[in-house]
Amino acid sequence: MFPPWPLLHTTVFTLTAFQALASDTFIAAIYEHAVILPDATGEPVSTDDALALMNKNMDVLEEAIKEAAKQGAHIIVTPEDGIYGWRFTRETLYPYLEDIPDPSVNWTPCTDPTRFAPAPVQKRLSCMARNNSIYVVANIGDKKPCNSSDPSCPSDGRYQYNTDVVFDPEGKLVARYHKYNLFMSETQFNYPKKPEAITFETPFGKFGIFTCFDVLFHEPAVVLVSELQVDTVLFPTAWMNVLPFLTAVEFHSAWAMGMRVNFLAANTHHTNLSMTGSGIYAPEGARTYYYNMKTEDGHLLLAELDSHPRLSPTSPPAVNWTLYASSIQRFSQNDHEFEGLIFHDLFIFTELIKPEGNATVCQKELCCHLGYKMAGKRDDEVYVLGAFDGLHVVEGQYYLQICTLLKCKSTDLKTCGQSVEVAQTEFEMFSLSGTFGTNYVFPEVLYSGIELASGEFEVLNDGRLISKTRPTKPVITVTLFGRWYEKD
Repeated sequence: MFPPWPLLHTTVFTLTAFQALASDTFIAAIYEHAVILPDATGEPVSTDDALALMNKNMDVLEEAIKEAAKQGAHIIVTPEDGIYGWRFTRETLYPYLEDIPDPSVNWTPCTDPTRFAPAPVQKRLSCMARNNSIYVVANIGDKKPCNSSDPSCPSDGRYQYNTDVVFDPEGKLVARYHKYNLFMSETQFNYPKKPEAITFETPFGKFGIFTCFDVLFHEPAVVLVSELQVDTVLFPTAWMNVLPFLTAVEFHSAWAMGMRVNFLAANTHHTNLSMTGSGIYAPEGARTYYYNMKTEDGHLLLAELDSHPRLSPTSPPAVNWTLYASSIQRFSQNDHEFEGLIFHDLFIFTELIKPEGNATVCQKELCCHLGYKMAGKRDDEVYVLGAFDGLHVVEGQYYLQICTLLKCKSTDLKTCGQSVEVAQTEFEMFSLSGTFGTNYVFPEVLYSGIELASGEFEVLNDGRLISKTRPTKPVITVTLFGRWYEKD
């Protein structure tokens, strides 16, 4: 059955206009926000007081959105918890929540604010997008009523979801995502009944969205990239940095490289909780990033990205992560192997005694191979090669395979794996590989001072992470961080 002529005409015109607007590149923006937090209280505040707090944060976000649009940005991502913060119980969060409809209702809150339940936050975000002709991505809270006919309905008769929303340049709600992998402290929220894989089309590529802790899991993160083939992932986060592998800028950059996708990561800024580190990342490395543990300022970043990074000539090739490591003989062993903990995981380490050479360390099925050359071996710094192959079970349960070259906190080997931010040892080269059982491996290189080694390393298609040139700064860690989702 054919649609009536006016509808057919509108559809054809829309597709034609969409194609005409299509671009090979776009300008992305993220804003790292120093959130204004509510007072700690055991009792719920009024909805007016909740809205007043949220408006203070949205005042700051609106200025960032205006500036991003002024500089030509097509889309801006703001952080998780960026509008109301945290410090909530389930009850005290409730006044901050709104009922967020499914985007299929075709709603523009800025021009039709009374169509559904009161939604002043959605209205204001919609108007920010519409007034500045920019896609706006924000994190807010959704509430949904339920009743006793639903066996999983909470006792208070409602679901509460950690929720991302996206408004297009006309102010229309085009995406809504309920966070699926809640961090252990997020007891104020409910899990959605099943994971959501949320995508939407733009004139500059296909976008997907998820939140913070989701990035470590197969659903929805891998599904969006590997199965739904999004070009760009939007990532509101409230990330607490954990050295040596899970500092925001290093892991998020590595994830973009490992998944061969654009990644727009906007972090909350709160140094007392080690929250900082935002960036705009492409498959070949960071386009721009920000890490600041010294001040409490917000920060706006902009960068140009390829709309379809897999088609870009600079996109890294697909990698066989075990090819090289499985084809060589084990490098020489020594008597310097020992055990040590990194973020509660028991690694096998071997100390790098000489200023250059090769080393191997194995745990279970994973053997890690390293070739390296230091510019000079220092007596006051110790480096080790480490391997971990096992299930991580602290703040979540997920299976890891990790090969790492890292600096120990001191010359005492018991400190290997503890947080280190500064190093003095300079390397002339490094080459790291491992016998991974997974194709999902994320390459990290972190320099002294928590700086990325953008453009100074590469991953060969046989699975070797190598320095392209002599590293320009001392190394904190060189790591291949593998996630074996099937063994979770």
